[in-house]
Amino acid sequence: MQLLISTLIFGISAGGQYALIAIGYTMVYGILRLINFAHGDVFMVAGLMGIYLSAALPLYLALPLVLVLTVALGFCIERAAYKPLRASPRMSVMISAIGVSYLLQNTATYVTGGQPMTYPTLPFLGDTVTIAGTSIKWAVVLTPFLVAALVLVLTQLIDHTKVGLAMRAVAKDFETSQLMGIKINNVISMTFVIGSALAAVGSMLYFTTYPAIVPTAGAMPGLKAFVAAVFGGIGSIPGAVIGAFLIGICENFVKILPFEGATTFVDAFTFALLIVVLIFKPTGLFGEKATDKV
Repeated sequence: MQLLISTLIFGISAGGQYALIAIGYTMVYGILRLINFAHGDVFMVAGLMGIYLSAALPLYLALPLVLVLTVALGFCIERAAYKPLRASPRMSVMISAIGVSYLLQNTATYVTGGQPMTYPTLPFLGDTVTIAGTSIKWAVVLTPFLVAALVLVLTQLIDHTKVGLAMRAVAKDFETSQLMGIKINNVISMTFVIGSALAAVGSMLYFTTYPAIVPTAGAMPGLKAFVAAVFGGIGSIPGAVIGAFLIGICENFVKILPFEGATTFVDAFTFALLIVVLIFKPTGLFGEKATDKV
């Protein structure tokens, strides 16, 4: 019973961390119909900035600065790599996203020399508490509550502000929104800003739990978050969050399966689960069928 409880807690925590990244994927796709493949690497860069800034500044200054710089990075990526290609074929924008991903990874390799970097221990979040006989970091315990609070704030922003109304309008009909006077560029930039901010928060929680950072550290969490977004129904924020929690819980239970080498198949299980879901429900759990107007 103790093993089941601790596994469930770790699964919910992992799901919350994936959810913070998955929201960025699903928001960008909802508006631009674009998979931002560089989003996982923005998450990794936020972790590296946390290391370097915490070495030069007190944590109470370093962490907010990480948030600001990550938001600035997301904004610059959108303006430099995606905005000039807005009228181009979708494949061109996808190739640009992949190019940005490798640019961030290679830059990180140059800066760090490719060596693993250790994330700083955050006060309180890095402390441990005993639950069901297992020592667990506070970051693991608090992650689902923080995710729930952030999703609630984001939902309120989208449902009850002019920016949120503009986002919903653009997601519904891009061309008509533009004709109605909505500033498309500002809406898209705001989407990247929100997604990058959530990725920065996710990096603080994730790397407190898994402190070793390498230039490819954002690749697998980014892929799993993308799977969560598709699993829940890409374009749906509640779907992305629920999909992330389900994947986090399932993969942690796979680790305790009673056969040798079970942990080897954790990543494979995530993608196999996605395939099964898409076979029976191609739009994901909460996705809606889209009809193209001719």
